[in-house]
Amino acid sequence: MHIQKTEILNHIKEINMTSIQAFKPFLQEAWNKLDFKDFSEIQKQAIPKIFDKVDVIGEAPTGSGKTLAYLLPVLNDLDLDLKKAQCIILAPSRELAMQVNQVVQAFTQNTTIKSASFIGGADIKRQIKKLKEHPQVVVGTPNRILELIQMKKLKVHEVKRIVIDEADQMLEEKFFEEIEGIANATLKDRQLLFFSATLSPETVEKAKELSNNPELVNVTNDRSTRNLKHTYFVSNRGDKPDLLRKIIKSENAKALVFINNASFIPRLAERLTEKRVNAGILEGGSKKTERAATLQNFRNGKINVLLATDVAARGLDIAELTHVVQYDVPEKPEKYTHRAGRTGRMGKEGTVVTLVTPEEEKHLLKLGKELNLPLSKEKWPNHQARTTDKRKKK
Repeated sequence: MHIQKTEILNHIKEINMTSIQAFKPFLQEAWNKLDFKDFSEIQKQAIPKIFDKVDVIGEAPTGSGKTLAYLLPVLNDLDLDLKKAQCIILAPSRELAMQVNQVVQAFTQNTTIKSASFIGGADIKRQIKKLKEHPQVVVGTPNRILELIQMKKLKVHEVKRIVIDEADQMLEEKFFEEIEGIANATLKDRQLLFFSATLSPETVEKAKELSNNPELVNVTNDRSTRNLKHTYFVSNRGDKPDLLRKIIKSENAKALVFINNASFIPRLAERLTEKRVNAGILEGGSKKTERAATLQNFRNGKINVLLATDVAARGLDIAELTHVVQYDVPEKPEKYTHRAGRTGRMGKEGTVVTLVTPEEEKHLLKLGKELNLPLSKEKWPNHQARTTDKRKKK
């Protein structure tokens, strides 16, 4: 009898790693409705450990399915009869918190499960009113979640899991004390789950400080992220706006463009507009309504280019994105990884284009070598056509 039970448990674990069939019917229904297929590698490796109730530190490329790696077991294990907060999901930005909450809602349609997002800067009175609806899944930014706990408006004595998304950013000094405060407010046997696209040794050590013998899951070569094409163009700095326009036009791209210097973004947007390229701006300090309107205009096709800094674009998940363009070369490999992960998500194809000056080319090639990327040097779009035209005029 003991052998049979062990075999059954092992079989269940195997199913968890490879199939949605181990989960409750409402999750299976949502999975199929959203047209997901097989589990990604991070899902296969992380889900069994989460079900085992151990703390987890997970690293996998952006777009490889990390959100569902923690959400599926979290939602599956909720006590539907308990109308109290059972899971807290922490994110560094309002965009990411709202996106995660949207995924929760997509997977809990036609159930009694309630979720809500609580973001710093929003009306706290409205948020307190939302808490009276007793959400079982609480998503938010650390500052506002801790504030609600300290006000004794958010009760956390039934919280079984805390998820720290974008852990590399969340465990920086400005967030660490808040996360520590939230963790200390919950019961000691709660489970901590950390997920990020990149994890430095320092980040792992900070996660371990908060955790209880966490298990590391490292997926750095996921098949679901191998569908990215990495290219670059060499150009003088002053010619980059025109090169960007040609790339957008020639490839009919829906692009997120990364610029290192935020003060340059309005000037670039103006130059693109002059060239009849509709560009929107995402800035870290812009109002919530402005950002939402810009993203909506991008999704419905009114604009086809988003200009942003790394901070402003952090956590964005836009299914329609075909290209990531690095107007400026990232300083570190981690930034390249985060930028590239905005396209080609969950099995879709995507293109990462970097614009470099002759002086920057060496640095880009060094990054490519460190990340083991198949970088392809390209000629300017319409290069051959322009050459032919010149010959005809002669």
